[in-house]
Parts: sequence; structure tokens; C-alpha cells
Amino acid sequence: MPKQVHLAAHFPGVNNTTVWSDPAAGSHIEFSSFVRFAQAAERGKFDFLFLAEGLRLREQNGAIYDLDVVGRPDTFTVLSALAAVTEHLGLAGTINSTFNEPYEVARQFATLDHLSGGRAAWNVVTSWDAFTGENFRRGGFLAQDQRYERARTFLQTVTELLDSWHGDEVVADKESGVFLADPAAGSFAHADAHFDIAGRFDVPRSPQGRPVVFQAGDSEEGREFAASAADAIFSRHATSEAGQAFYSDVKGRLPRYGRRKEDLLILPAATFVIGDTDAEAADLAAEVRKQQVSGSTALRKLEEVWNRDLSGYDPDGPLPDVDPVIGEHTVARGRASVRMNRDPMAVAAAWREQAEAKGLSIRELMIQISSRQDFVGSAATVAAQMDDLVQSDASDGFILVPHITPGGLDPLVDQVVPLLQERGVYRTDYEGTTLRDNLGLPPLG
Repeated sequence: MPKQVHLAAHFPGVNNTTVWSDPAAGSHIEFSSFVRFAQAAERGKFDFLFLAEGLRLREQNGAIYDLDVVGRPDTFTVLSALAAVTEHLGLAGTINSTFNEPYEVARQFATLDHLSGGRAAWNVVTSWDAFTGENFRRGGFLAQDQRYERARTFLQTVTELLDSWHGDEVVADKESGVFLADPAAGSFAHADAHFDIAGRFDVPRSPQGRPVVFQAGDSEEGREFAASAADAIFSRHATSEAGQAFYSDVKGRLPRYGRRKEDLLILPAATFVIGDTDAEAADLAAEVRKQQVSGSTALRKLEEVWNRDLSGYDPDGPLPDVDPVIGEHTVARGRASVRMNRDPMAVAAAWREQAEAKGLSIRELMIQISSRQDFVGSAATVAAQMDDLVQSDASDGFILVPHITPGGLDPLVDQVVPLLQERGVYRTDYEGTTLRDNLGLPPLG
């Protein structure tokens, strides 16, 4: 039997993938946009909708980054509202383990799971910068090993809180007047280097017992954390060779935690452009790239590496002849790419070499390195590409990120999904009642 393809949808907000200036683009904060997006995903029988989370607006040269001004609405509020307008779609939210507390997060996920009938999922993340920490009482940040240690014990503590109810305590016998079979229901105590709490957890066990757990880290610590505790891991590796290497590495870590390869799904993020023909899709993809990386956006992305104000440069001209500024201070605060480019001088040298070899301007270079479509072609081509990657163990499915919000999912749902169904690798209807069921994950022990 062929593997089944898993699909999910990422509501992208405003970033360098989204073309917010396109005439077809709508609001990224009005509830109607979330409803349309979620219902398109459910029409396509997707596993879940995924919301990213940011705890601070990013900055560039001391001003709010111009692709972030839409704001960042609260994840739990949006997902709880979507529970009322969907029936089967999983509701996945990114919730930070560095600046939240286990009791509060456990209550919120237990509540969401109840309200949605068992469709809650949690993308466990950590926060790496003091810039974000300034929004919180503690401030500051944790070193990477401490961040993941706190994340591990945070997840463990949340699980203990959720497991303090077993599911059979509420009898609500009206004749006898007995409501709880176990007077000690919800009792907990947890003490470690990060948390010292004890009391009574106040939400009875939810349909799934706990949310499906996602993890998105690509570091050694992130991969190990996913292998030990996650139900799915998001990946940046969408090509065949890189995907297979990541897939093999992460799945290979599972046996030492007593887990099987089917106990963890690997779901890379993927963008797409669909046309009537492959040639039409390629032309459209080139136009989308130009929309995604305007001249001002190109300069801002270059500033992330050069660490200096480059607003005086022509985006259609050559790269700056000055070198990056090295140091702890960054002009692009809150941008993950700053952390990823740990050797700015080496990155700048490589970019100069690439630009000179191909005669690329700043904008043309930024288009090449920063914006891509993972699936480009006719519906038949895209369906075949997706199926091939899943069957060759490069992934178990994809988190799809459209460039138009909220209607960007429609071409894939209406054109590609039916072809995957014809191939026998994609559901024609939801099989279970909970997200865990529909993901094919084993029941909780």
C-alpha cells in the first residue's frame, strides 16, 4: 500500500512569502479571513490549520519591520473561534515555552481540545533573544541548551497536569448527588530547576487527553527533542535529497525512546504556484517572486547580514562594497535569519561571488536566495511531485503556505487534491473524530 499524503495549511500572516499588496489579498487579522482560510482547508480534507506566533513585532533600523505591521493576534483566541466554524480540521498553535507557564498553557490547550471536540495541537517553541524577552517580566533570554531543557520540562509538566485527570472521574449522578468519583482528581505536584508548583488542575480530561505535539527546531537539540517527545516535526527540507537525509536522521533517533517511525510525522513547509501548464506556472512563479521581494524588502533582507543601514543603496544596483558590521548589536531585531547567518563575512563573500558570476543586482540576488516555490507546475505536475516525495521518504506530507491570504489555498484544494485522491494516496473523507485519529498517530498510553 502506498503511504498516505498528509496536508496542512499555514495561515502565514504578513511575511516575505505573503504578497499582501496583491489585489486578491485580504486582511490578515479580520476573523472572516481566518474563516475562509480554515474552511478551504477543511474542504480539502486537510489534517490541520497552523498558526505561527510572535511575541514581539520585529524591527528594522529601530522602526517596526514594514511586513510585520499587521500585528500578531492571540493564537488561542483565533483557534477557539475557528473551532465553532469547522468540524474536522485540526487547530494547531505555536505557544512559547520560554515566557509562558505550564499551568496556564495546560488550561488553554485542555479548553481548546474540549471546545473543538479533540482537535487541538501545540507547536512547542523556545525564544532565543533578549529583544523578545523585554516584553516579559523576566526579560532576558536563555542559552540554547537551557532553552531546550526548559522546553522539555515545560512539556513534561504540562503533560503531568493534563494527566492529573484520567477521564473517568466525572460521574455527575443526579440521584445520588455524587459528581466526582475521585475527590483527588486534578491533584499535582512538580518540582525541578524551572518549575516548583503544586495544587489542583481545574479542567477535566479532554477528548485527546493532551494536544498533538509539534516541534520545529532543526538544530541537534531540536531534532532530539522531537524524537523524544513530539508527534510531528516541521522541516525546512522540502527537496528530495535534503528531505531524505532529514527524514532518515530524525526517524533514526526514535528507537532509543521506544518509538516507531510511524509515531512521528515529518512535515516540511512548502509553497506552491499552480498554472494550467507547467510553463504558465513557471511564468507566474517568476512574477510572484518579484512581488514577494520588492526593492525595499531586498534592502532590508541585505541589512540582516550587513548589519547596517543600506537604505541609500539602489536595489537594482550592485551589492555594497562595504563589509558587514560585526558585533552583538543588530539593526534587524527579532529576525531569525540574523541568528542563522552566524558568519556574516562568509555569507557576504559568497553572495558577492554569486552576484558577480551571474551579473545580479541586490534585488535579483535576494529573489534567488530568499523566495522560492517548492511546487511549481500544472495540477498534475504538483500532485506527482508531492506523491513522489512522500513515497520516497523525503517527508510524510506538507505544511502548505500560500502567497495569497485568505484565498490562496483554493487552487490546490480544487485542482491538486482530487488528483491525489485519484492516486489513492489521499483521503476522500475524514476517518476519525480527533486530530490524533486523522493523523494516524498511535493512541496515548
